[in-house]
Formats: sequence, C-alpha cells, structure tokens
Amino acid sequence: MSPDADVLVAGGGPVGLAAAIEARRAGLDVVVLEPRAAPVDKVCGEGLMPGTLAATRRLGADPPGREIRGISYRQDGRVADHRFRAGPGRGVRRTALHAALHEAALAAGVVVVPGRVTSVAQDDDGVTACGVRARWLLACDGLHSRVRREVGLERAAEGGPGRVGAGRRFGLRRHYRVAPWSDLVEVHWGPRAEAYVTPVADGLVGVALLGPPGAGFDAGLESIPELLGRLVRAVPDGPVRGAGPLRVRTSARTAGRVRLVGDASGYVDALTGEGLRVGFAQARAAVAHLDDAAAYERAWRRVTRDYRLLTSGLVGAAASSLRRGVVPAAVRLPRVYGAVVERLAR
Repeated sequence: MSPDADVLVAGGGPVGLAAAIEARRAGLDVVVLEPRAAPVDKVCGEGLMPGTLAATRRLGADPPGREIRGISYRQDGRVADHRFRAGPGRGVRRTALHAALHEAALAAGVVVVPGRVTSVAQDDDGVTACGVRARWLLACDGLHSRVRREVGLERAAEGGPGRVGAGRRFGLRRHYRVAPWSDLVEVHWGPRAEAYVTPVADGLVGVALLGPPGAGFDAGLESIPELLGRLVRAVPDGPVRGAGPLRVRTSARTAGRVRLVGDASGYVDALTGEGLRVGFAQARAAVAHLDDAAAYERAWRRVTRDYRLLTSGLVGAAASSLRRGVVPAAVRLPRVYGAVVERLAR
C-alpha cells in the first residue's frame, strides 16, 4: 500500500507546525491532522525568549507582539531583575503565534486537513491514522496525546491513575486591557501559585497562573497584592482558560514508526517558560532522525536535559517549605539568578 505522505503530523499546534516545516525543508511530503480551525488558542505564558524568537523566525514566522527585555522575580516587595544579554524576546498572543506558523507551514507546502487521531495502525513499511497512511507519524498532539496512549508509551502518574497529589499542577490564563507597565516578564511568587505577567500588545497583558488543584484564578490574584493593584481596574479581555495537569511521563519517545514530539513526549511544568523552545528543538531532531529511533531518543534527552533538571528542581522547591525562599535567594545571588535566566533565554 503506497503512502499518502512521507510524514503524518498529529496535531497542528506550534510544535506540530514546526515539525511539518522541518520535514518539508528536508524534502518530505507532509500532512498535518488538526481538528480545530486556525488560529488555535491555548493556555500559555506567551513570552518568547530570545532563543525561541530566533527559532520561530528560522521557521519562517515573525509574529507581532511586544518587546520583552528580561525576567523579574517578585515576592512581598523583594525583586530580582535580569535583562537579557542576547537581545530582546517578544510577548506574543498565542493566536498570533499560531497564525504566523500556520501561514509559514502552508507557504512551505504543508497540507493541513481537519481530523483527529483516534487509532494508530503500523507495520514495517508505514503507519495509518485517521485514514491517512504515511511512512512516519510525528505525535505532536499535546499533553493529553491520544497517539501516546495508542502506541503504549504513556507512564501512569506516581500513586496510580486518578491520583490527586501535591505534585499535580495546572495552568490558568486571562488577558487584561491595560497598558504594559514593564518590558520584563514579571513572575510573582504567591503563597500557592506563580503568576506570569507578559506584555503582548500596546494595550494588552497576559496573566498566567501556575499552581496546584484548587488554586483558582481570582483567588490567586488576590493573594498577590502588587499584581492585584495593577489589575484591579483593568478590563478582562476574554475568559479564564485552563490546562493540565501539566506533568506527563513517558516510557520512551519512539514506538516503531511513531515519534513523540513536544508536550506529547513528556512534560514537567511550565514554570520556566521553555515549552516552545524545547518543542521546536525536538521537532528538528525528530525529522533529522526519522530512520533511527535510538538516535532520536539520544537527541531528545540532550535537548530536554537542562529543561528537565531545572524545572524539576524549581517545581520541587515551589511545592515544599523552600517555596518562600526562591525569590530571596535570587535577590541574594544575582549572578546565579542571571545565569539561570540566560540559560532559559537561549
């Protein structure tokens, strides 16, 4: 049975589109399955660090937004600021980012069709999903990946299915119509949740909260007086959106002709804001190693290593008695804090 395409991408979010563009640049025919019409919104901190912005431009997309020049950690009057040394990043609405990448993918010759993978069948020569047969399937279908479950690569959460524990975290996001008051991404450490404030347009900021189950958006804001004071008179722009649980564990990233990419391949937390940078790097590695599963596993570990180590450490501190010491430590150790920010900005 001849394939309809060389590569089938499940999921047309930013990472799926990046994988499709990489595959087209490698001379491969690509079909992307995505059930939602573009542009697609999603809970996201919406800050493109300098390295992520460069990677986005390399893919042929240059979305509009607001310049960001660093990161500011804040808690109870303590402030640790660091400005990027490599140049600015950009605050970008998720819908604007998706629209730009979608346009770049179409311009590259990617075929996007409506569809959602519900089953996967593969043999020695190819893989079939949603009626499309291809030589390879890249699963870019997110935190709740159906492909990951279908090919048996999902690991149960510690404590068993359905466990609601202290380690589970969720994300919430809302935009506010207010002039940005800083060119830094502010990270406010509240008693239970972290709030990320990103300028995304001249009259708009996005506020994303990360925290445990039950950490509601309004309650989270009320626990951070500095941020609440900035937003108390601001008009919300749209509803609160949610995502999670954020932690995803996988037993491997390859199964036959299937490769897991992006959030589908395993995810720790959004705390460091590295999801897109790491996802784009995975997309590039997956296409480079389509015919060598072991090489992709090695590349995946390499491009995600810093993210996994740093994010796991910060999440562990955030969920422990060390939580109130994170920002004071950043204030006392500016060089260490700066080095961490520069690593995130790459």
